[in-house]
Amino acid sequence: MNILVVGGAGYVGGGIVDNLKDNHRVTVYDSLIYEESFRKDVDFVYGDVRDHEKLKKLLDKNDAVIWLAALVGDGACAINPELTFEINAESVRFLAQNFKKRIVFLSTCSVYGAQEGLLDETSTINPLSEYASSKVQAEEYLQDSNAIIFRLGTLFGISDEFSRIRLDLVVNILVTKALTEGKLTVFGGDQWRPLLHVTDVANAISHTIESNISGVFNLHYENYKIIDIANEIVSKIPSAKIETTPMKFQDARNYQVSSEKLLKESGFKAEVDLLTGIKQVHELISSNRIKNVNHIRYSNQNFLEKYGIN
Repeated sequence: MNILVVGGAGYVGGGIVDNLKDNHRVTVYDSLIYEESFRKDVDFVYGDVRDHEKLKKLLDKNDAVIWLAALVGDGACAINPELTFEINAESVRFLAQNFKKRIVFLSTCSVYGAQEGLLDETSTINPLSEYASSKVQAEEYLQDSNAIIFRLGTLFGISDEFSRIRLDLVVNILVTKALTEGKLTVFGGDQWRPLLHVTDVANAISHTIESNISGVFNLHYENYKIIDIANEIVSKIPSAKIETTPMKFQDARNYQVSSEKLLKESGFKAEVDLLTGIKQVHELISSNRIKNVNHIRYSNQNFLEKYGIN
């Protein structure tokens, strides 16, 4: 199978490419926003999703497209909402109009916003940010396509050996703060997040890409309160202390999800647990394998605020 991974050089793409490259012909198309190079032994094309002419030539040569390309995160997307919708939604409309074969698209559980109860794919959506709203728009563009849409939980852990780790995600940043500052600052703490190890994104795609299932599927491992995440980290790093403060107004998300639909229709269940991710980030930081954990390249928002996108 010839598979085009659009946005395949990033945090999520690293593990996906590794999973697929031994059994499929993989091509990565990426603009390397956060990366300095792409070193995996697969075909690579440097390009922007807004370059429709270049992208169309690649679409015609492939049997499936895994669409990862997006501006990701509430803060990062709020910098330039117009650009966010151009990249996150309008590029997906182009995809839907010009590719009629298998599509795998990554959306987000952030589309649920703040709601009580256990949410499934039939639950009301309540996007609270440009990021979530742009993903809702993209999902609508794919309604009539042969697409499987994964609404991802909050990612954590390490993807592969090469790609930039994101240190702006709740688990990864709390482990880093525990090790480098000796404390974890938790805003509120009672908010729920459906956690998902980045490896399980790759595993879910490998499991379903050649299947016949389509539509929207939640994808997460387990729902955690943020304070419980902090407690798990302190159990691994007992020298660290938890400091709680009132919740920041800017992030009102609070939701629990069910991924039962995906299990029933495909047999896939996320299995990489929270402790595994904590140990991975702990080892990375404690062994000084990152020169400067505060470098802006590890935060989508901080990087884009300084450098932007042309």
